[in-house]
Amino acid sequence: MKNITRLMLLMTACFGLAGSAEAHFYKATNPNIKYVGRILFNNRFKPKFWSAGVYVQAKFEGTSLKIIVDDQELHGDHNYLELVIDNQSQKRIQTTGRVNHITVADSLAPGEHTFTLCKDTESGIGYIEFVGLACDRLLPMDEPTHKIEYIGDSITAGTGADESVIKCDNGKWYDQHNAYMSYGPLVSRALNSQWVLSQVAGIGVIHSCCNIKTNMPEVFDKVYMRNDSIQWNFKGYTPDVVTICLGQNDGKQDSVAFCSAYVKFIRTIRKTYPNADIVCLSSPMAAPWLTALLHNYITGIQQYLNNHGDKKVTHYFFSRSYNDGCGGHPNLAQHQLIANELVPYIKGLENW
Repeated sequence: MKNITRLMLLMTACFGLAGSAEAHFYKATNPNIKYVGRILFNNRFKPKFWSAGVYVQAKFEGTSLKIIVDDQELHGDHNYLELVIDNQSQKRIQTTGRVNHITVADSLAPGEHTFTLCKDTESGIGYIEFVGLACDRLLPMDEPTHKIEYIGDSITAGTGADESVIKCDNGKWYDQHNAYMSYGPLVSRALNSQWVLSQVAGIGVIHSCCNIKTNMPEVFDKVYMRNDSIQWNFKGYTPDVVTICLGQNDGKQDSVAFCSAYVKFIRTIRKTYPNADIVCLSSPMAAPWLTALLHNYITGIQQYLNNHGDKKVTHYFFSRSYNDGCGGHPNLAQHQLIANELVPYIKGLENW
């Protein structure tokens, strides 16, 4: 009864915000609402997600759209969200409380529109729960047929990229996060593909920075990839391509230990995705000495796996280092340049 009462209050709030007698509230369970990424559905009325780049999509009819999202408010912090209408008009907002009633748009042209909500901030900022949306009419939505998964660290998460609101070295460490405009989603949108960002800022193959106690192979099968025990169900998303952008946080390690762990991790990915193309990437923010080291390691890793029967492991090395964002990360413009390099490679690999 308590949950039903709360939902009725939320619906009333949405109707009031919508400014239209014809607006309807649609719960998170509606099948026309699409979810992509590492999401926990143990409470189907409030799907929960931690990772940067997880997104929710819907197609709707009407001139306005309102949404309700809950923020964990971990350590009192508030997540940034990207809100996009018709894949063009977008705004980056920050939640303001535990429960957030957000006006996405209120003066659209009459007719059909699409909506995307993307979590911009990394999992360490806490989770988001999607409660529902209000519009005139929710419609069925087509999904792209291609799928890509991007495994990585803070670069893949879009850390330090966006100074549009708060400049580097001001505010909190996550104020410049923008996963929606990071290279992975940019590549996927250019190729009309879905994306999943499987990343943790600071993580490595055998060594992580920033007091992170785990490495990527240890958390790859988790919903919350920092330290949670909840298993991720890989059956819900099978990528055509998996890219791996790791090694930046490992730095200089024993070559045998690093390469052996990297090979073992690829074999884990191969068991999970038997038919996927796996592309090993160099770090696009590495210093020259680390770039040379990773080129050498990755070349040897690919040759070893190819020689042992896995011909669908390849590599792509970025043409330069991109460091104009906060903390030496790529900024928004450079994420676009990184994507511009990767798009033709994946397009050619897959014949898309």
